[in-house]
Amino acid sequence: METDELTEPERRVWEAFPRGEEVVLPADGERTVRARVLRTLLLRAPAEEGEIPALRLRGARITGDFDLRSGVVTAPVALADCVFERTVLLHGAELRQLTLRGCRMPQLWATTLRVDGALRLNDCRITGPVRLGGARIGGALFLDRAVLGPLPDAGDRPPQEARAVLRLDHATIGEDLRASGLTVHGQARLDGLAVTGLIRFADARFLQPGGTALQADSVSVGTNLCARRLHAEGRVNLRGATVPGQLDFTGARLAHPGGVALRASSCTVGELWMRDTRITAGVVNLRRTRCETLAAEPGVWPQQVRLDGLVYTTLAPTLPAAERLEVLGRDGDGYVPFAYEQLTAAYRHIGDDAAARTVQLAKQRRHRTTLPLYGRLWGHLQDATVGYGFRPMRAAGWLAGLLLLGTLAYGLHPPRPLKADEAPGFNAFAYALDLLLPIVDFGQEKAYAPQGWYQWLAYLLIVAGWVLATTFVAGVNRAVSRP
Repeated sequence: METDELTEPERRVWEAFPRGEEVVLPADGERTVRARVLRTLLLRAPAEEGEIPALRLRGARITGDFDLRSGVVTAPVALADCVFERTVLLHGAELRQLTLRGCRMPQLWATTLRVDGALRLNDCRITGPVRLGGARIGGALFLDRAVLGPLPDAGDRPPQEARAVLRLDHATIGEDLRASGLTVHGQARLDGLAVTGLIRFADARFLQPGGTALQADSVSVGTNLCARRLHAEGRVNLRGATVPGQLDFTGARLAHPGGVALRASSCTVGELWMRDTRITAGVVNLRRTRCETLAAEPGVWPQQVRLDGLVYTTLAPTLPAAERLEVLGRDGDGYVPFAYEQLTAAYRHIGDDAAARTVQLAKQRRHRTTLPLYGRLWGHLQDATVGYGFRPMRAAGWLAGLLLLGTLAYGLHPPRPLKADEAPGFNAFAYALDLLLPIVDFGQEKAYAPQGWYQWLAYLLIVAGWVLATTFVAGVNRAVSRP
């Protein structure tokens, strides 16, 4: 391209490029720059001795197709507050460093893009789809305060494609993904994204009511995933994510009426923080997820949760077992024994055996509701007598009460001896104890025979003694042999 074909703004850009100087075009002057001029400049990369060439341009209106598909650009590119009239095409391109800060464009197609350094899209307004699937970014990706979508008319494209406003699936980022304040009107798809550093979605907004707002299946993060104060309308799907540090939803607001608001199943997480999180509608699914610390108060959980297979070592904050147990009753899978065992293990980990016993008792009561009638009756009996072995002092109380009843009754009305000349002296306390305890023999029960109502009382004491002994032994055995 001959320089005499350039307009005044284009000439300024052309002359500044070899020295890497920034060109600022005034808002009230001529701002139009043809995309093909920039393309030619970047691919030819004219240089001056002792200078580092770079394209640095602010405030331009770029017309035509900015098409660098499969091109190799060795000079840094920094465009700020520019308006692209047509789609930016970077598919398969290789760049050293790319900054499009505060730019406006209809679409960005950059699948399999290669950037040696950072890719900056801060404060951009992109009304159509952003395609970065399979991109390889050596540095960080910045999307702070960017606004993406809504999509224009999707035409004949498949509905799923039309919903995916941001696509970062199977991309690789060498440092961080920083997207604080990002707004996506439509679906953001991050399946298989690998980030060496952290992902920061603080104050981000993902808006896809009735569908999946954030699709991030099998995301891999090197340190933390910060989603503090994140706002999502639609499902947030993090199934299979790997976050060795913190997965932080502190202050987040999630809603997906009639569906799953947060799916973080089969994840491996160092710490899962959900303090002050509000799920206004929808289900939370944490099945088969493993984390060292689960920081969540009972009030953050919605009316339905799925916790089967959720493994954690520590619960924060430390609360009475009764407050935690209420959440287990919301499990949409019904009675989930593993959830009770896991909560028991968490209390034992901090040395709170009383709370652990409370959880185990609640587990038995919940299990009782799944049994047939005879099983429920036997369960009620074990519960009332010894609390399934987790309240052994109840048996002592029952025995003491029945022993007192028998001692008083037979002390006031001693039974007749079977053989008066051979019977030992009558002792009401020993006689009642003989009736109650099957394995104890003081010689009183065999020597005396009550009559009438007192005979039925003897039967009652014998049966009660057997029942208490059986349930006590069964309950204690369960308590001693618990994992």
